[in-house]
Amino acid sequence: MALDLVIRGGRVAAAAKTLVCDVGIRAGRIAELGEGLKGERAIDARGKLVLPGGVDSHCHVEQVSSFGILCADDFYSATVSAAYGGTTTIVPFCAQHRGDSLATVLADYHQRAKAKAVIDYGFHLIIANPDAQTLEADLPAAIGSGIRSFKIFMTYDRMRLMDEQILDVMAAARRDGALVMVHAENHGMISWLAGRMVKQGNTLPRYHAICHTRGSESEAILRVVALAELVDCPILVVHVSTPEGIEAIRQARARGVKVYGETCPQYLFLTAKDIDIGMAGAAFCCSPPPRDKAAQEACWHGLKDGALQVYSSDHAPYRMDASGKLPKGEATTFKEMANGVPGLELRLPLLFTFGVQAGRITLEEFVQLTATRHAEIYGLAPRKGAIAVGADADLAIWDPDKKVRITKELVHDQTGYTPYEGRELTGWPVTVVSRGEVIVEGGKLNAARGRGQFLARGRSAALEPLGRQVPEMAQLAAWNTPLKL
Repeated sequence: MALDLVIRGGRVAAAAKTLVCDVGIRAGRIAELGEGLKGERAIDARGKLVLPGGVDSHCHVEQVSSFGILCADDFYSATVSAAYGGTTTIVPFCAQHRGDSLATVLADYHQRAKAKAVIDYGFHLIIANPDAQTLEADLPAAIGSGIRSFKIFMTYDRMRLMDEQILDVMAAARRDGALVMVHAENHGMISWLAGRMVKQGNTLPRYHAICHTRGSESEAILRVVALAELVDCPILVVHVSTPEGIEAIRQARARGVKVYGETCPQYLFLTAKDIDIGMAGAAFCCSPPPRDKAAQEACWHGLKDGALQVYSSDHAPYRMDASGKLPKGEATTFKEMANGVPGLELRLPLLFTFGVQAGRITLEEFVQLTATRHAEIYGLAPRKGAIAVGADADLAIWDPDKKVRITKELVHDQTGYTPYEGRELTGWPVTVVSRGEVIVEGGKLNAARGRGQFLARGRSAALEPLGRQVPEMAQLAAWNTPLKL
């Protein structure tokens, strides 16, 4: 049977090795890897890299924040931006707020994404209301529909869960086969400092970075690891930013706890100095905030040695006006600013330039950090995240020598600015293929609204094997008195 498309002669980052070969595509999937393949259409990739399309497993799209502020990007603009940056799969959040029906929230997100997304997508859930209906009915139903991960918060007044509630959510996740993602910061430390800062009139964005202390992250990570260990629930700690937090994850993994870690562009490429520019610093406010050079180095080391498994954007796009970051204009305090920075489109080019090209990571590690491990941890493998026969033909052809200067006009999201303005990049995805369709080529988009498909995910490889018990649970088992989750 003839091939539909052949990507010819590129350096292909296949599952476990890199080789020069052709990639043959049929009916939206990778059908052959070889030489001299022929198809109805061929793309010459000689001198270029052929990489798996990126998987971004942490982004906020068309989501209302806990402050009641809507993201600047809807499912069309966000997925267009992702595609231009070489990402072919996203997993954003369906956000439950206090009092919301999880089933109603999920149905709403499905409707919006189905009509607008140009690339494939899954969903995580944000659990802010862990009542009986949510835990006993809505969560199992969502997990059964292929949504096998959800996020909890340890801070933010309108989102945070108490330790007992966290344990309830973890028990439900373990029971039904889901992964728990955790925003780990100590709420008491942050709110105590912030209250005093605002009372003293210290309200500029730079005080956001002061109040979200390093200790608030490391304490929360240590605590949530202990909670997860109690009920033997795998967790992934999102947007880790500090040496102390990374070390807490590293030590937990060394003793066998199933804890995973993620970091993001803002922790590799920004510092607290970027925030310290008066009200304009609001553009760089995210939680946790960027730290310093030493923290950047710790994040790079964590990506290299496996303490951190994935690199996501945490794309949280808010405009620099009353609709986003500055609801009260120049009078807005750091406590009233929407938290988050854009990064969906630039996630891969930034890591390629300052990681691969700078010799910090190998090309194979780049693929693992940006695609393969995301797919494995979140139940998208083997369909996504690798160039292998039978996988979806999601590919990005990179020109490793293409020079690009970052400007706000370059990116396709709706935020109106980029925190990486003016940086010079070397290496860019020039052609992007999604399920065998060329959706970006020659700087132009060729993808209709709604062509993206919802991805019902399977049980994550991160969930296996379970069975680790803290001594108290082992004692209960010895007494034939198991804890009923």
